[in-house]
Amino acid sequence: MTYAEITGWGKCVPPAIMTNDDLATFLDTSDEWIRTRTGIEERRVSYVGTSVLARIAAENALAAANLDAKEIDLIIVGSCTADEIIPNMASKVQQEIGATHAAAFDLNAACSSFLYAMHYATAAIRTGMHKKVLIIGAERLTRILDWTQRESAVLFGDGAGAMVLEASEQEVGLLASKVTCDAEARDVLSLDFGLSFDRYDFDGVMEFNFEGQEIFKRAVKGMSAAIDDVFKQTGKTVDDIDALIPHQANKRLIDFLAKMCKVPEGKTMVNIQKYGNTSSATLPIAFCEALETGMVKPGDTIMSAVFGGGLTCGAGLIRWGERVTPINNNQKTLADNGQTALELILPLHQSAVAAWAKKRGD
Repeated sequence: MTYAEITGWGKCVPPAIMTNDDLATFLDTSDEWIRTRTGIEERRVSYVGTSVLARIAAENALAAANLDAKEIDLIIVGSCTADEIIPNMASKVQQEIGATHAAAFDLNAACSSFLYAMHYATAAIRTGMHKKVLIIGAERLTRILDWTQRESAVLFGDGAGAMVLEASEQEVGLLASKVTCDAEARDVLSLDFGLSFDRYDFDGVMEFNFEGQEIFKRAVKGMSAAIDDVFKQTGKTVDDIDALIPHQANKRLIDFLAKMCKVPEGKTMVNIQKYGNTSSATLPIAFCEALETGMVKPGDTIMSAVFGGGLTCGAGLIRWGERVTPINNNQKTLADNGQTALELILPLHQSAVAAWAKKRGD
């Protein structure tokens, strides 16, 4: 049987850091309020488009795998913040890294996008349709947030992560997965922006609906069911799990999953405090840092679980291969342009305030 081994990994996090105290300078919030409810201490803000973050993460993943981009035959980019509607972002990455032999498409399952991409990339490799696949999760969420809404504005950040999957005869990679969608609740996490609005009557207000309690409740239910399904597929139990690397949405949710999987704190990857929720990028960034810190060992069995807008959901059981270090340096970064996170965000906040005032007729 053919498996899809993870041979390369890389990330890109913007240099500009927005702390909770920074947010408190223009929002009615505080460091304590944010930390106690989410576990977030800071997040990154990008001055470049999502495709640039995706390209740097991709180049780092290719370096870690010691692959030339021309060897890649499929690129999947998971994102809900693409630079453009047409053409797709995957084609931009393909062009910029020189992956001239690769098919390329985007996938939008919101925060679940990277696991969805891994699920379908693994299937493509197992069937023999593709042999070397580059999957990317990349977001620039700070550009679409309503910076007057405290409940949602404090949660998200920018970043990207990528992996290379290659056909292998070794029983490694994503061994089993379950992806689902609870469409009945699709409206509890939504952004009123896209082709559904009248572009000639756009008032500048992008309404971001975020019903936190309902999302949390359904996320717990959906991820629990997906994890149970993966255990049934593989015959594994919580006793077989060496590490938990989940979507980084809320510290309380991560703690719930760790308790459910009986994974101790030291074997649960938590980096939400540094980056906030980067949607489709949380999972690959978390994997990169788990490898960098030595949390993942050769042959480890890893559980991952995600949920996102839609409400999409999923879980996957991954067996890591023997190599846990990159073949080549995979630490390429985005250059600092000298702007602080506050300098990047305050104009967006001021625009949102003005747009809401206009809509209310102030």
